[in-house]
Amino acid sequence: MNSSDKLGQGLACIRADVRAAHAYPVQASAGLVKLDVMENPYRLSADLQRALGERLGAVAINRYPAERTQDLAAALARHAGMPAGCAITLGNGSDELISMLSVAVSQPGAKVLSPVPSFVMYEMSARYQGLAFVGVPLRADFELDGPAMLAAIAEQQPALIYLAYPNNPTGNLWDAALIEQIIEAAPGLVVMDEAYQPFASADSMALLQRHAHVLVMRTMSKFGLAGVRIGYLIGQQALIAEVEKLRPPFNIGVLNAEAGLFALEHADVYAAQAAELRAQRERVFAALQDLPGVQPFPSQGNMILARLAATSDAATVFAGMKARGVLIKNSSAAHPSLANCLRITIGTADENTAMLAALKESL
Repeated sequence: MNSSDKLGQGLACIRADVRAAHAYPVQASAGLVKLDVMENPYRLSADLQRALGERLGAVAINRYPAERTQDLAAALARHAGMPAGCAITLGNGSDELISMLSVAVSQPGAKVLSPVPSFVMYEMSARYQGLAFVGVPLRADFELDGPAMLAAIAEQQPALIYLAYPNNPTGNLWDAALIEQIIEAAPGLVVMDEAYQPFASADSMALLQRHAHVLVMRTMSKFGLAGVRIGYLIGQQALIAEVEKLRPPFNIGVLNAEAGLFALEHADVYAAQAAELRAQRERVFAALQDLPGVQPFPSQGNMILARLAATSDAATVFAGMKARGVLIKNSSAAHPSLANCLRITIGTADENTAMLAALKESL
């Protein structure tokens, strides 16, 4: 049998749904103002860079991660204000935590439910684990459709519900009273995904004290460490103990853990960056409101979703902005309700000025 036949045999062993799927897209960004994936645009000062470099240089990278990962978990629990009776587990970003949760509830007939559009990994992870995914469309204004959510929960009886708070890509916080209704109606776990918590005016940590089946998931990516890949999940000790069994051994590298601890020791620096990004978000939102043919949606994240009027085409505007050196996200194909929508990450003042100029010229 020749090599081509062997390759065919190998491919035939891979699940058909995997072969039919597409990998998560990551756009090339060299030489561009990068405003496409909700990163913190600020780097550390030269002094802090040197201090971090010296600290990482002293780490014993010849050893597997051990106590230092536990130190990071404890520091994150303190930083987040983890309630009594709760515990924390870490993931290689929120993506790994979502995969762990999918495995945790993976039983015959189990279903995962989320409003849509929302973070794509909820559905991807569920389907790759063989779970049915139930997407409940948001209203036209991107708010939760309360009756539809409650009806879907009653009919589908999901083992796992995700509520992104704020939501990605729409940037909004859900109604607190409706969240309580959903939690009360949920027959299984409810995960409050607070990836954008540093930029929001509210959080859901207090829900852990009222509802034993609620978990709160956060990440250090939006805190300012997207390249370090640290996510964390907080919930009742008994729940976290079960999820912890699924955590791959040594999933947080020693350099990542040390960088995370360093960042938490300088939390005031990152808090100041978040405050500046919130101010820039309001500046960009106001500027977008003044652009004819652009409808920005209010955001509590570090991004703004904007719909273009029919006189403009999102793909054409996206290409025009890229040609002018600015990379954003064309969200039009992500969900029917996002037709002709662009998602713009909030950058530095200069980056935002360049983005607005490129957008005006591309419309």
